[in-house]
Amino acid sequence: MNQHWTVTVEAVPDSDDVMITLPEEILADKGWKEGDTIRWIDNKDGSWTLERDQDTELVLVECVSMFRTRYLVEVPKGRSEWALDTVVCNDAKEFSQHHIGEEIVSHRVVDEQTALSICDSDNDYTREWTTEMKKQNFFTAWTKK
Repeated sequence: MNQHWTVTVEAVPDSDDVMITLPEEILADKGWKEGDTIRWIDNKDGSWTLERDQDTELVLVECVSMFRTRYLVEVPKGRSEWALDTVVCNDAKEFSQHHIGEEIVSHRVVDEQTALSICDSDNDYTREWTTEMKKQNFFTAWTKK
């Protein structure tokens, strides 16, 4: 969905330069922040499109986590195999858990729209969230160190 705003071009005092001040609403909606590089695209109709330069990309990394889980199941003497059935049927209480590690199984570059679509599919409770809320909670932003 394209959104349109009108902003005022202001003269910079004691200079031939001009500037615009972007309202917080625009910055929040676009996910822009101070320091971002913004490209100006002439629409050739008296209007301009502003886009943040993308010097980064989104990479979706898929992993498998491994846990050692223990269950303590009481069964009649001589029927220890019944404990296995209890665990397989998800009827046992977890006794303890230890994270063994994580293995990366795949990765791929995705665009923001694809990432948001996967986010909605994997986390159906967030479908009504704004794009910015999803990005703040699920996207790991690049930070120069």
